[in-house]
Amino acid sequence: MRLPVWMSVLLLLCASSSLFAQDRAYTEGTVSVVTSVKIMDGQGEAYMNYLAKTYKPLMEAQKKAGNVLDYSVYRTQARTPNDPDMYLVVTYANMAAFDGLADRTEPVMKEVTGLNREQAAAAGVERGKMREILGSEMIRKLDLK
Repeated sequence: MRLPVWMSVLLLLCASSSLFAQDRAYTEGTVSVVTSVKIMDGQGEAYMNYLAKTYKPLMEAQKKAGNVLDYSVYRTQARTPNDPDMYLVVTYANMAAFDGLADRTEPVMKEVTGLNREQAAAAGVERGKMREILGSEMIRKLDLK
């Protein structure tokens, strides 16, 4: 007797949660990864040259391949010495875009840069002399109805 009662309660909770979901005032939209960058003293122009000559062509190729929707570079005024100088923002269609992302992006990266994984890692070490990644966060756009 207890099992049918619990099953009824579970079904009622599932049905009510789907009804509540329909009452939301928004729909889930695109997903962006925001990376905070601190540029090392005296490396501003060198880092901007990297962004223009390597990062931009790579992001354009990722857009063309359908791996990302868009990307942006934002300069900011650091309020303290520990704050970022720049934000790199990459926008994806949705959370599902992250499934198998490395398998889709690595061939594009190799085609654009000509670097294999080990060479790309070494290039990352060199970029570390120009900037410090303070962190990244994932944000999701909510489209109001």
